[in-house]
Amino acid sequence: MVGKYKVITLCGSTRFKDDFLNEQKRLTLEGNIVISVGLFGHSGDDEVWTENTKEMLDDMHKRKIDMADEIFVINKGGYIGSSTKSEIEYAAKTGKKVNYLE
Repeated sequence: MVGKYKVITLCGSTRFKDDFLNEQKRLTLEGNIVISVGLFGHSGDDEVWTENTKEMLDDMHKRKIDMADEIFVINKGGYIGSSTKSEIEYAAKTGKKVNYLE
């Protein structure tokens, strides 16, 4: 498939690192451009928790949503934390389609 590719930003708790990587691979193979998180704070990337970094990353992720056609929420076990909830609300407010893993 060659042509116009849909851009999808992944959202969800970084505790689900393996699911992020699996969905990134699956969506890419389906012909999408996938934007993901840069660090997995809940999976060992401790740099996230340094001063002002979490706030910067949360804001940066909203810019990633701005670049996307839609978001894909990795809500394993139905879990949606406060940051992800904020991203879903932002995506909906800006007219982005929202899809969920579960």
